[in-house]
Amino acid sequence: MNHPRRRYSDKIFDAIPGYLSVQNRNFQIIEANASFIRNFGEYDGRYCYQVYKNRPEKCEDCPVERTFHDGQKHRSEEIVQTLNGKKVSVIVYTTPIFNDAGEVSEVVEMSTDITEIKQLQNQLRDSQERYQQLFEDVPCFVSIQDKDFRIVNANRLCRETFGSFYGKKCYEVYKHRSEECHPCTVRQTFDDGESHIHEEVALTKDGKSINVLVNTMPIRKPDGEIESVIEVSTDITQIRQLQSKLESIGMLISTISHGLKGLLSSLDGGFYLVNTGLEKNNQERVKKGWEISKRNVERIKSMVLDILYYAKDREPDWEPLSIHSITDEVYKIVKPKADNLNIEFELSGAKNDDNFEADYKAIRSMLVNLLENSIDACRVDKQKDSHKVKLSAQSDADSVKFEIIDNGIGMDQETREKAFSLFFSSKGTEGTGMGLFISNKIAQEHGGNIQVESELNKGTRFIVKLSKKQLVEKQSISDNDDQKEVS
Repeated sequence: MNHPRRRYSDKIFDAIPGYLSVQNRNFQIIEANASFIRNFGEYDGRYCYQVYKNRPEKCEDCPVERTFHDGQKHRSEEIVQTLNGKKVSVIVYTTPIFNDAGEVSEVVEMSTDITEIKQLQNQLRDSQERYQQLFEDVPCFVSIQDKDFRIVNANRLCRETFGSFYGKKCYEVYKHRSEECHPCTVRQTFDDGESHIHEEVALTKDGKSINVLVNTMPIRKPDGEIESVIEVSTDITQIRQLQSKLESIGMLISTISHGLKGLLSSLDGGFYLVNTGLEKNNQERVKKGWEISKRNVERIKSMVLDILYYAKDREPDWEPLSIHSITDEVYKIVKPKADNLNIEFELSGAKNDDNFEADYKAIRSMLVNLLENSIDACRVDKQKDSHKVKLSAQSDADSVKFEIIDNGIGMDQETREKAFSLFFSSKGTEGTGMGLFISNKIAQEHGGNIQVESELNKGTRFIVKLSKKQLVEKQSISDNDDQKEVS
């Protein structure tokens, strides 16, 4: 009669839901439970690798062998094959059985079916890979920021556009600034847990300005607390440029239509004098009418050219210009307005009257726009008793530099960043928001740029730097052509 404890041990051995086997030092299976036999068949002294893996030799990394070697428990994950050919993922635990001499005589191997778990893990991994691929390849700038506004993750387009920046503050990366933006949609999302949208001007790693539409959304912990914020920004620079051109055309036509109407009326008056002078053989009347007509035709021509200049891209009308001549003319145009507002206007020309090549009307328009902006900044400033605007010019072998300095109201950082955006104006309804935009466009078309240095309530300094290379290149081509003709 069997001992009751033995009977219970046998029942427990067979009742274990995993695959349970006992192996000797030759890796032969000397005992197995019912679940093992059901799935892998009779063992009958066969080797474990034959039964589990259907292979002729021992596995390279065998947990049973490790247990025989060091007498310790071991764990591994394996893929085994059942009688019907089904591949099963199992987690394997091995435990030593010691004899009376303290030696490992057998090893118990218990394998638990984790196929469904592995499938779920694979599905999770596939989902994560798809998410990561979507995160990396989405054609937007995507970044994740913590509560300190530090960037903890970013996609490929974001890294390529703004550089490698993990751990840096978002405003350092996107705006090249040292303090938080106002308004900050990331902060708003942290504060209220809602999604927010705002249009911004960002700076790439190369310092190029781009228009972006920013969307922020919260990322929450399981308990609902906001852990971080995801910021998705779409580059809308081309849309804004197209919109700017369309709006520019409409605004320019609207702005100058009244002026054109007046010029046409004046032109009619000139024609009247010419016609009546011819009828009466009055040459003085004809001459006066002709001068009026000619003057107004030139003005109409100039206004139409201005419309074409702003409405479409065109090559500048290059010609040699004298620095002194252009600054003197601009000074005479702006001086009456400054005098009328009791603003001191000083002109400091270049030491040597140097020439550079540029579009005369465009450069004149650019300088007048900048000077009028400075005069308006002084006009609206009520904190100072006196105001001053200074225009200076200098040149070297490669460039021409104009500086316009005022002690007007100045700009904060937000205003400085948007100063050259079309239709952005700090003057409210008094400004069109076109002057600085057009001035910057003219500088860029002349191979240069405009830098602005400003501090709120202290004043502003515009630095216009233009290249002289166009003149050098054309002169070089002309010289080469002359040499060819001589030869």
